[in-house]
Amino acid sequence: MTFDGRLLYKARHSLDEIRQKNEAELSRRRENAYKRNPELQRIESEIKNTMLQVINSVFTGKDISDIKSRNLTLQSALKHELLVSGFPEDYLDMHYNCPKCSDTGYIKGEMCSCLIEQYKKEQAKELSSLLNIGEETFDSFDLDYYSDAPLPGTGISPRTNMEFVRDTCWTYSNKFGASSKNLFLTGGTGLGKTFLSTCIAKVVSEKGFSVVYDRANTVFSKFEEEKFQKYEDVSQAKSDINRYLSCDLLILDDLGTEMTTSFTVSALYDLVNTRLVSGKKTIISSNLEPSELSKRYSPQIASRILGEYEILKFTGSDIRLLKKKNIRK
Repeated sequence: MTFDGRLLYKARHSLDEIRQKNEAELSRRRENAYKRNPELQRIESEIKNTMLQVINSVFTGKDISDIKSRNLTLQSALKHELLVSGFPEDYLDMHYNCPKCSDTGYIKGEMCSCLIEQYKKEQAKELSSLLNIGEETFDSFDLDYYSDAPLPGTGISPRTNMEFVRDTCWTYSNKFGASSKNLFLTGGTGLGKTFLSTCIAKVVSEKGFSVVYDRANTVFSKFEEEKFQKYEDVSQAKSDINRYLSCDLLILDDLGTEMTTSFTVSALYDLVNTRLVSGKKTIISSNLEPSELSKRYSPQIASRILGEYEILKFTGSDIRLLKKKNIRK
């Protein structure tokens, strides 16, 4: 499982803010307690002193049994003074959102579950800015917009075909892992390619995998910015390209809508080939038919996509137009 460095940084920053907020709250409680009972401050100061003595004893070899005894006595006195002052026993303790890692995000060098959950939130926020993550789910994929009439030459209706496509995408997202296939979603405009891509992105990201969604023209523009250094600061383009190449699942949407040049063909080849070699999974959606890939791009690209990707054919009528007219099949 690969974590997106940029999103992981944001997740860590969020935990830092939580920790700082809790530290500020502890300072407020201390100030409040010391005003009501100055003895509390004196006892806490002595407790800190005993702890320093214990640390120093590591270097001096001094027996610490008396220091430990003194510390326990002070702890007991502190609890007593808190109670008689009307405070709970843990009033002067640091309160963590995650006691397991003390809000650091790590336990013995391993990521804590709280950091992973915060990472998932950051990823969901990122995807939500591009996709309708909240509303588009497999359960809300409406097959009633697809005709029951068999297509000429196939004997299979759009509805039957799209039920298979939906179920395949559902299985893919729920069983996503190192052994998952790559997908090529092909079909005309408004048939549900982006909808089901969104559903997959939502489920896979919730499992903790790094998911990057972007449109083909945006992806190729980042490669162009980095290659030709079109702007003074190309660090963002480099960062985005690294995300495209290293994420667990890349969803490349609307392939074929970009202006095709020798550079975009080269960039697409590098992207597809690099991810295949590294075992990273990719979903490509396109209005292009599989037979058009070789003509539009190159035989090498067509060979890799047609040979290494599972092809899901989307059939039917433009759902957007049918919804606009409030027509169901």
